[in-house]
Amino acid sequence: MAKNLLIVESPAKSKTIEKYLGKDYKVLASYGHVRDLLAKSGAVDTDNNFEMTYVEPEDKKKYIDAIIKAAKKADTIYLATDLDREGEAISWHVVEILKDRNLLEDKKIKRVVFSEITKKAIQEAVANPREISDELVDAQQARRALDYLVGFNLSPLLWKKVRRGLSAGRVQSPALRMIVQREDEINAFKSREYWTIQGNLKKGQQAFEAGLNRYQGKKLKKFDIGNEKKANDILTQLRQQAGQELTVTELTQKERKRKPAPPFITSTLQQEAARKLGFTARKTMQIAQQLYEGIEMNGESQGLITYMRTDSLNLSADAVTEIRGVIADKFGTKQVPKNANVYKSKSKNAQEAHEAIRPVSATLIPADIKSSLNNDQYRLYDLVWKRTLASQMINATIGTVAADFTFGDDHNLRANGSTILVKGFLSVYEEGLDDVKKDKENRLPKLAKGDVVKVKEILGNQHFTEPPPRYSEASLVKALEEYGIGRPSTYASIISTLLNRDYVELDKKRFIPTDVGKVVARFLEAHFDTYVDYDFTAKLEDALDAVSRGEKDWKPLLKSFWDPFIKRLEDKEESVSREEAQYKRELGTDPKTGKPVSVRIGKYGTFVQIGTKDDEEKPQFAGLLPGQTLDTISYDEAMELFKLPRDLGETPEGEKVSANIGRFGPYVRYANKFVSIKDGDPYSITLEEALELIKEKKIADANKVIQQFDDGIEVLNGRYGPYVTDGKKNGKIPKDTDPKSLSHEDCIEILDKAPAKKKRRRKKK
Repeated sequence: MAKNLLIVESPAKSKTIEKYLGKDYKVLASYGHVRDLLAKSGAVDTDNNFEMTYVEPEDKKKYIDAIIKAAKKADTIYLATDLDREGEAISWHVVEILKDRNLLEDKKIKRVVFSEITKKAIQEAVANPREISDELVDAQQARRALDYLVGFNLSPLLWKKVRRGLSAGRVQSPALRMIVQREDEINAFKSREYWTIQGNLKKGQQAFEAGLNRYQGKKLKKFDIGNEKKANDILTQLRQQAGQELTVTELTQKERKRKPAPPFITSTLQQEAARKLGFTARKTMQIAQQLYEGIEMNGESQGLITYMRTDSLNLSADAVTEIRGVIADKFGTKQVPKNANVYKSKSKNAQEAHEAIRPVSATLIPADIKSSLNNDQYRLYDLVWKRTLASQMINATIGTVAADFTFGDDHNLRANGSTILVKGFLSVYEEGLDDVKKDKENRLPKLAKGDVVKVKEILGNQHFTEPPPRYSEASLVKALEEYGIGRPSTYASIISTLLNRDYVELDKKRFIPTDVGKVVARFLEAHFDTYVDYDFTAKLEDALDAVSRGEKDWKPLLKSFWDPFIKRLEDKEESVSREEAQYKRELGTDPKTGKPVSVRIGKYGTFVQIGTKDDEEKPQFAGLLPGQTLDTISYDEAMELFKLPRDLGETPEGEKVSANIGRFGPYVRYANKFVSIKDGDPYSITLEEALELIKEKKIADANKVIQQFDDGIEVLNGRYGPYVTDGKKNGKIPKDTDPKSLSHEDCIEILDKAPAKKKRRRKKK
């Protein structure tokens, strides 16, 4: 047995590392976390100095057992989990498990970290071990405790006051508030009209455009021309005074330098992969993990990029030397700056000993290794490689020219153009932008002061201001980072949680809050404003970072958070009624009954209600149609909903037919059966259209039943082939058996052998 045991997080890299270290090392994977907080109230004991109760998950038992078995025989245990806070905590948990089993006597424990999976990096890490960082472990424990205390205490209050199954989170809830606030801005937005004036000019055969920027000696602002009448008055004057020709009265030429973007960190990689490749944050991190852990190339696993969870913009000296060599080789020595470009991290917590995300070797050119990668891996690696190379190239030089045409009563048309004089880094990579409309390229002819150009026409263009755009994944990640909410390594899970909880939906890759998301955000903003405040959340993140740097103790930090939080929670539990918590909109009064009409959230979604629970008669309810929302439905639209169910008539067999909307959308009902209206409207569907749907449904039902017996046993056609059922159990019919030939006794025998139906269990929250 090997004398040295080395523990990593992921099995994907264990074989590669074992090969790099040789036969004296056994490499095992922890498969992520080996312990987690007990999923019950009291796992963080707030009355006992925040003692935390950890358990070993059942699904990790075999991996833990393998580590214990190998640890017994090893002299030295190397902890090589990831180099972030989570990785440090996993190493600590492994040690705690071994300590609980009394396995650490006479064992050497060494912590090793590496940012790339190459032979050199692994051997250097093992040769230069360190101790487990108590500060990083404390910071991770504090983060986990805070998340637990918020989730386990605030979520039950939401169940009680709003609706069961809801959740709140320390970072998730401010992120949700951000999306809801943007939607509120969009709904409140009032569009404003403005006009621009454009001259279509021509020199020789080349046409170009010039915009009016000064009128009667006054510089124009955006809303100075606010309506069509004013635009037409100005156009009349300009056309008369411009005539057929204009002269270049001033020509301004400038050069400006544009610097390359720094190499990737976690957040910028997520943003650019979203903009350029259409990847979600989660997908980006999954593929980056694969590239980091290693890809099979020429029969061997090869790590392609450095560790993908980092805030550091630093590149090692060796890496910079190699990158500069590749730039010189591929793009020429003129593209290499005299001194290497150095980037400083804005993040207070970025550890400069760590590196930015870069290729493990710039000589691994994407096109050369494309055959070893799948399409997504290739595209992401190509992005990382290009961004890294561009970061060490010379600046781009942009030439700009502005030609002024002053005429008449001191009016001025200005034509702007730009050209790239020196491509520099732009020959390799250009950073993407969020929600910025690219200006139409205006190629100018060669112009000089005094040149005369033809005036083809002068036109007015009407515009309207637009509401702020909804967040995309890239712009949401950018906003979270700018506000200091969460950390880049958590953005993917924040977004997944919001989608999985049905708090937000993605439409055309933009986040739209659902009605339930709005209700949760508004409840928290009204009653727990501190805890969804961006500044408070960011300061708490800074405090956790201070713990990781050894500048703060974690237990006092937890206490300073917990005491006011639990006090607020207990107060709101008593003072806020369910009626108050469940956000509703009053729409008006029902003319028939005089009762109030309101829209609110219920167990199965948003609905309109006529009346209140205090009325003698039960209130009337109607579900919203697709596209209708809590904030936007009008009184008239709401009252339309109560025209359902619509009686349509009868089937030829005398069954009553009606149209309605249910939990799963619009449907036609006949007798006690239902058929979905997929392409139609329950308000306008005719009896003939409904009968066609019913006919199709009856044919499908008839084809479903192969045989029926008097005691309720049936032979049916199912999704996966024919089967026997008695309503309690389903039995599989042998492949070579004709289901029509089965006797009653055959069916009983099949059902006797069939397993009992599994009970559907609710997921534990």
